[in-house]
Amino acid sequence: MFKFLPHTEADIKEMLEVIGVDNIDDLFAEIPSKLMGLDLDLPKSHSELEIYQRFNELAAKNKELIPFIGAGAYDHYTPSVIRHLIERQEFLTAYTPYQPEISQGTLQYIFEYQSLICELTGLDVSNASMYDGSTATAEAMFMATAARKRKSILISRTVNPNIIKVVETYALYRNLKVEYVNAVNGITDVEDFKAKNSKDYAGIIVQNPNYYGIIEDYSAYREILDETKGIFIMNHDPSTLGILKSPAEYGVDIAVGDGQPLGIPLQFGGPYIGYLATTTKLMRKMPGRICGVTKDTEGKRAFVLTLQAREQHIRREKANSNICSNQSLIALFVTIYLAIMGKKGLIEAQTNSYNATHYLFDEVTKLPKFNKVFDHEFFKDVAIKTELDHEVINNKLYEEGILGPLHLGKYDEKMNNVLLFSATEKRTKAEIDKLVKILEAL
Repeated sequence: MFKFLPHTEADIKEMLEVIGVDNIDDLFAEIPSKLMGLDLDLPKSHSELEIYQRFNELAAKNKELIPFIGAGAYDHYTPSVIRHLIERQEFLTAYTPYQPEISQGTLQYIFEYQSLICELTGLDVSNASMYDGSTATAEAMFMATAARKRKSILISRTVNPNIIKVVETYALYRNLKVEYVNAVNGITDVEDFKAKNSKDYAGIIVQNPNYYGIIEDYSAYREILDETKGIFIMNHDPSTLGILKSPAEYGVDIAVGDGQPLGIPLQFGGPYIGYLATTTKLMRKMPGRICGVTKDTEGKRAFVLTLQAREQHIRREKANSNICSNQSLIALFVTIYLAIMGKKGLIEAQTNSYNATHYLFDEVTKLPKFNKVFDHEFFKDVAIKTELDHEVINNKLYEEGILGPLHLGKYDEKMNNVLLFSATEKRTKAEIDKLVKILEAL
């Protein structure tokens, strides 16, 4: 007997009639006929040994480089204990129980993750995580527009352009308007913000440190937004919160960001994790799962998924967000990282990152063909202009085993041959000196 019973002919006919098509082939009518039924010319099957040998052959082509590029993805140290813990079989699974309260261990570490995010941001509540920092930012936009019942949002031009692209994409299919606040000398133009801020906009999205690595001062923004009851959204690198002013101290309503700088390795763009924290007032507009703690019938502590009436598996099309999952394993990764590092370790690692970036900046700008771009304090990323062609620079660095800086002209023509360098606690003085020596010889 089959484990799975297919639909009957009557079932299929009824479904086709409801959706208004004559046959199943009509469902695929938009696929060009020349692409249908192609011979895929797949290779013959291989043994396990042959596959292992082939993968080793491909892996041998990889080249390990010293990265001096960041712009949102940073080469921070990963304590070795993390991998050993998250690979335990009770954690390393794609399965989320449909009766989540059975998995008290899983819910506990999610609760601990949420608690740590709240401690970092200074805000009241965190969800169980989002997919990454850019989608978390877009979801924060949904929260703001839903909470204020407005159809437009402001976003600073100093936000990472890749994040802006994701926000624009999410906005398009919700019929939301995205308006931009200009940048001046590498920071958000507060006068432009004041001029554009109105009750037509649900709030503003900013970034700290911003795309150029500059630490912006957003002290005046809360008061400006209060005039229009706007929502203050800040995308913040969580690893810098051991040193920098927290989102809560700026009066932020929703803090979001990518957890990648919390020790998550660079690996083809993922998996990453987005965090999202907010105030109690906005809690019921928050997307995703929330883990809470209560007591069972015997008075013992119990972890539960709470406020589920917000979520799409219950509210369907009325839900504020369609996300019905989270980055649970990576949330565990972040939880272990923060627990291992502690307050002192986080501060020490980021102080070293700060010092490394400033040493790099000081040494590179001593060279005659390299000059500073902005006059603001920076952290982990710094923009430097050069008289040389950016491709020549990065090609030479690659030859010498270095992954060079990001060319900002890729996203903004006015930034041609402006390079965004990055350094973390992993970059040694010897590595930076090697970089400088190569640049000096060009």
